[in-house]
Amino acid sequence: MKLWDKGISIDKKIEQFTVGNDREIDIHIAKYDVIASKAHAKMLESIGILTSEELEKLLGGLDILANEIETGTFEIEAQFEDVHSKIEFELTKSLGDVGKKIHTARSRNDQVLVACHLYYKENLKLIQTKTKTLFDTLLDLAETYKDKVLPGYTHLQVAMPSSFGLWFSAYAELMIDDVYLLNAALKTVDQNPLGSAAGYGSSFPIDRELTTKAMGFTTLKYNVVAAQMGRGKNERTIAAAFGSLCNTLSRFAMDVCLYMSQNFNFVSFPDELTTGSSIMPHKKNPDVFELIRGKCNKIQALQTEMILITNNLPSGYHRDFQLLKENIIAAFEDLKDILDVFNFSIQQIIVKDVDIHDDKYKYLFTVDNINTLVVEGQTFREAYQKIGGQVQDGTYVPDTSKKHTHLGSIHNLSLDKIRDKFPS
Repeated sequence: MKLWDKGISIDKKIEQFTVGNDREIDIHIAKYDVIASKAHAKMLESIGILTSEELEKLLGGLDILANEIETGTFEIEAQFEDVHSKIEFELTKSLGDVGKKIHTARSRNDQVLVACHLYYKENLKLIQTKTKTLFDTLLDLAETYKDKVLPGYTHLQVAMPSSFGLWFSAYAELMIDDVYLLNAALKTVDQNPLGSAAGYGSSFPIDRELTTKAMGFTTLKYNVVAAQMGRGKNERTIAAAFGSLCNTLSRFAMDVCLYMSQNFNFVSFPDELTTGSSIMPHKKNPDVFELIRGKCNKIQALQTEMILITNNLPSGYHRDFQLLKENIIAAFEDLKDILDVFNFSIQQIIVKDVDIHDDKYKYLFTVDNINTLVVEGQTFREAYQKIGGQVQDGTYVPDTSKKHTHLGSIHNLSLDKIRDKFPS
């Protein structure tokens, strides 16, 4: 069944090409098409297109489909082009002509749009929740290991003293910035596009404020052309937010992989979180974090894909938009898994003792020692030259007693202030 079917057969090769894998992808938005259809039916009854009896039947039929979706028994068979045609078919099969009325005053264009908006809304909130869970885990780890020294590096060269508390809380605070962008994406999709129909509205006296309230949108996309032009813009905005979060997670995963290597040996994980080698029995590979890094880097490329699909399209609907769904929905599903696995794994990190008296860390404290001389009255340049001279002639002896007292430093992590910053 095709919602646009006019009784003309279409070449099977062309049909397969145009339908693609929409049936598989649309399982993810089936729940939301039902939600939107229920709101639309209530609106049609309010303007006299449906009787109260017809509305009751449609809502009952949609409830049955919602239950099938919830229990996993709902299928979109090969005879259907997408979830929208499947749902209308089932309603028509069970309710007769009443089922045929559900498509009144809407188009498949705004059906897809509103279902995607609802999917994006719910899942953006879920990703925010999972991000908050990981954020809390990292701050707890920062508190636990705030006094454990960790060498700091610039250019992968030993630089200045850091701590595991500083490291964990750094990534936690970076995620706050990522949530700001997730909030922006959420605000973008929290606008009801239903009623834009094929992109130019409807001659029916539809009540768009009613459906906006019924579906829980904060506002609606008033201009019907703007609503259709949101397709692609929504996905670009989401992809940008995902890219930011995935950049944070990918860099963190890279740190973990680096710090697990024998050359650093700062952290480890239980054997059950690592994998071995088929020929090297000593190996404990950080495959989980390597896959997190790879998956996050893949998601970071998504914004470019969304831009290239949509950036030179004129206003109005184009079939190119069909290509947006597959990878943006896959990114949602992958990112939820990534956040869960990252949180589960990082809680089991084994933080090792770092011997700062090891000769390779000898110069960690040169800056602190320069600053001590400045406090004692020397100019910075004089102090720099003095310590630099000691480094050059091999007479430098580090003083490790200096404390950093300013906000956000190694000895003043300000974890409570970072926790308070997380968007509510």
